[in-house]
Amino acid sequence: MKSIGFLMLFLSSFLFAQQTTFKFDLGGNRVENGFIPITSTSKFNKKIGYGFMDISSLKSVDNGGNALTGDYITSNKPFYFSVLIPEGNYDVKLTLGDSKGTSETTVRVENRRLMLDDVKTKQGEIIEKQITVHVKDSLIRNQEGAQIGIVKLKPREKKYLHWDNLMTIEFNDKAPKVAAITIQPNTTAKTIYITGDSTVVDAQYEPWASWGQMFPYFLVPNQVVVANYAESGETLKAFEDRHRIDKIWNKIKPGDYLFIQFGHNDQKAGNSTKSGYRKRLKEWILKAKELGATPILVTSMNRRVFDENNKIVNTLDDFPDAMREIAKEAKVDLIDLNTLSKTLFEAMGPEEAKRAFVHYPANSYPNQPTALADDTHFNTYGAYELAKCVVKSIVDQNLPLKKYISKNYKNFNPNKPDKVEDFHWLESVFMESLKPDGN
Repeated sequence: MKSIGFLMLFLSSFLFAQQTTFKFDLGGNRVENGFIPITSTSKFNKKIGYGFMDISSLKSVDNGGNALTGDYITSNKPFYFSVLIPEGNYDVKLTLGDSKGTSETTVRVENRRLMLDDVKTKQGEIIEKQITVHVKDSLIRNQEGAQIGIVKLKPREKKYLHWDNLMTIEFNDKAPKVAAITIQPNTTAKTIYITGDSTVVDAQYEPWASWGQMFPYFLVPNQVVVANYAESGETLKAFEDRHRIDKIWNKIKPGDYLFIQFGHNDQKAGNSTKSGYRKRLKEWILKAKELGATPILVTSMNRRVFDENNKIVNTLDDFPDAMREIAKEAKVDLIDLNTLSKTLFEAMGPEEAKRAFVHYPANSYPNQPTALADDTHFNTYGAYELAKCVVKSIVDQNLPLKKYISKNYKNFNPNKPDKVEDFHWLESVFMESLKPDGN
């Protein structure tokens, strides 16, 4: 009997793993018809396939009335809901608010990928917000779905909230209140695949961040989605050697986009632009075009290195110029983040620019006995400003991607950076003082 029970449990888990549409009712014991009940004690279990990562601070509130919107889950610290789900793009509808109060919710997914920022509801107001999320695993599959390879992940990546066969949603802010979550596949959205290094990766740990994980906030959901495959320490060659680009080649579809930003580590590895960098860039551009996708080159942003006149010093050799030249030769669009970041950092000045990078006194974060003074990697504010630079370039050049830019983007002038005091970001629970790979 035990073996039969185990078999049934296995089959149930297997079937659930293949499920792609979900309807969750969060709150108390009253449940809307057709929805899966989620309460403050619904801890994630792989056998069940969904639940909260940590239930210690969760609170179920039931105001009565409508079964779906009359109750909700809340917490006094960030909380995370995960769902076992196949790789793909998904539309997620979130029901937020409090039928007898107010709420304030920020939503991030996977590795702190910003989707909704500081969504406030008035007294008694219930609203629905939609986000579109790319979920990935490390398997490389052919068009028929058969496994033909695997991405060689670094040990540190195996702890990340992506590559893990789960969709994880982070609810954060001063008063997050979530009444329902529905998930369904989106097979029509254009996918923006991002390749690059630690300056564009979805960084999991505070205080580190990159523009890649802020970029989705400025895009229209349902129509387009970001698939960030960047990883810290990578060069163009390493991206190939670890089969990260092979994963993309087997997934990218006509109408999709491929962002390519490399240079920091290619330069630091002792390579020159003539030692394979140009050749690989051209090969990637050609391959993307053959597959019906649109390649977009992104020049590497500057480091925080100033001269005596408070001007940014180029520490990237001729890598930005090489990318500019190849963009012209191959007739592909270029986002010149190198130039935009120079303007941005010089407008900040040497001291103020520290507030955009990972510069923090000792003991600002766990296990951090010494000060952090990193002039390559960004904190969340710096990453947000750089994401605005990227969006500005798309809008100003009137690139085809412009039609996917949301109303969250307001005209941005890198000569007049946003005040760091006005930047809204409540930290996630994951923190680490160890700097990312690469420099």
